[in-house]
Amino acid sequence: MTLLLAATDEAYPDGIDAERLGIYDFLAANPLLLAHADNDPDRVGLLLAGFDDRALSYASPTQRYVTGQESLPGDLARLVAYGLATCTVSGRIRYRLTDGGHDLAVQFGAMYARSYTVAARIVVGRLRRLSGRKLRDNLRKWLTVKAGGHHGRLDPADVIEPHPEATTPTRTAWRTGFPEDKHDRRRR
Repeated sequence: MTLLLAATDEAYPDGIDAERLGIYDFLAANPLLLAHADNDPDRVGLLLAGFDDRALSYASPTQRYVTGQESLPGDLARLVAYGLATCTVSGRIRYRLTDGGHDLAVQFGAMYARSYTVAARIVVGRLRRLSGRKLRDNLRKWLTVKAGGHHGRLDPADVIEPHPEATTPTRTAWRTGFPEDKHDRRRR
């Protein structure tokens, strides 16, 4: 969250509200939902930064978004409590980093921190001019995962199919294309 608040400083000098911050945080962690088209100008940079849209299949984006939203108030409260962020009320509660928060943000050196910062800058740059309503409408589209994916990519769901003998939940046998384990044969 500290890295994201640092990335929003220029676009939101008076601070950013929690709703927009939560959406930006989710999209910065999963930027290929936003830059999903093969011809998207930011896609190559995000791929080079280490993001991979095949990783999105581990859990649905909607579930991950909701989980992130549940932890957001606590995360923001901790930043304020530690003096890393301040909040002001001007129509909405807005958050921004303190000097101490900026000092901390520049100390992160992990590869993921660098990748996240690249993605956060892209997300903020692309979405800062959208109204709250338009941002929510677009979020609904980005959270919808479409079957099929990109050409030339292999989805595990395409190669794993139930074995014809698997008829009950207690006796599951999956055909995966891998050689059958000889020990498995004896248990049948």
